[in-house]
Amino acid sequence: MFFDDLYRLPVSTPFEIDLQWFAAEDEGRTEQPTEQKLRKAREEGKVVKSVEFTSALVLLFSIITIAIFSSGILRTTMDMLRFFLSNSTQIDISTSTIVPQAFISFFVKITAPVFVVAFIAALLGNVFQVGIMFTAKTIIPDFKKIVPRFGKFFKRAMFSGEAAFNLGKSIFKVIFIGLIAYLNIKGEVPRITNLVETPFLMSFSLIVLIAFKIIVEAAVALLVLAIPDYMFQKRLHIESLKMSKQEIKEERRMYEGDPLVKSRLRERMRDLLTQNMLKNVPKADVVITNPTHFAIALEWDRVTMVAPVVTAKGADNMAKKIKEVAKENDVPLIENKPLARALYKEVEIGDSIPEEFYEAMATILAQIYRLTGKKQEAV
Repeated sequence: MFFDDLYRLPVSTPFEIDLQWFAAEDEGRTEQPTEQKLRKAREEGKVVKSVEFTSALVLLFSIITIAIFSSGILRTTMDMLRFFLSNSTQIDISTSTIVPQAFISFFVKITAPVFVVAFIAALLGNVFQVGIMFTAKTIIPDFKKIVPRFGKFFKRAMFSGEAAFNLGKSIFKVIFIGLIAYLNIKGEVPRITNLVETPFLMSFSLIVLIAFKIIVEAAVALLVLAIPDYMFQKRLHIESLKMSKQEIKEERRMYEGDPLVKSRLRERMRDLLTQNMLKNVPKADVVITNPTHFAIALEWDRVTMVAPVVTAKGADNMAKKIKEVAKENDVPLIENKPLARALYKEVEIGDSIPEEFYEAMATILAQIYRLTGKKQEAV
């Protein structure tokens, strides 16, 4: 009850926290995120990523590196001990620079291979999950996140599905790693009990071997655990990016434009096409009509054209305008219902008529040339 009341209290602060902490349905966000929303989130550094996977990969590669370079690391460590012990009574550490220089030199030799491999493993773990991506937005200070709403914070941290999953995951890791350690140690109990009678280096080697096996098996177990963790993180990510119906409408309007503006643009484009198309009607040799529904203007020039070309076409009101322009410019109008319907359906403006219409067009052009006195040219 306390947290519910606290959540309802208004926060008198200029800052608003932008974290989406709860189920999307509770906030009216029921729709799956769009491609634009997912792309924007990625640009802001909000991606699906399992920290468990990267941590396990770093642990596994680091321990393998230590195993590979163990002899060199041991030699360097022994050299360091001999150096400091042999010079402990001869060097004044308050004035000499040999000690810090020696320390840095030994430290780099011992840790550099592990650090380099751990860095590469962390890099590969992140690249494997999110791909190659660079953004500075995740490190830019955001004052909206300084003053959280504590009601939401406690609900998310203690009473949410994410909190339950993280708690269960932590308990499972402790139990599973503890079981791995128990089984490994149990199998070596007889040898461990005899360490009191074993030389130091052999004892040390046995303890290191057991520890190495425990760490490697634990790292592999964490890698396996990273699979359900990644699936859960993906679900949380999608849940946090879900959108309301209104957000989808606003996004569509933003990216595709206002429907009213688009409608006006389409109408304007139609007007421009109509004007340009009607300019070609006076150049036509004939206009084929339906007679009321379709009108197709055709031009024929034997020198430059393979066949008659459709220069304008239209239906209903557009057909009426084509016929009006044709009459004003003394372009012959020929009624042929099947031909007009077929040309309107099959031939686009600027295209030559198909071969199956040659015979019909030759008859029409011959008729026109007889009426106009033009010399007939074969199609």
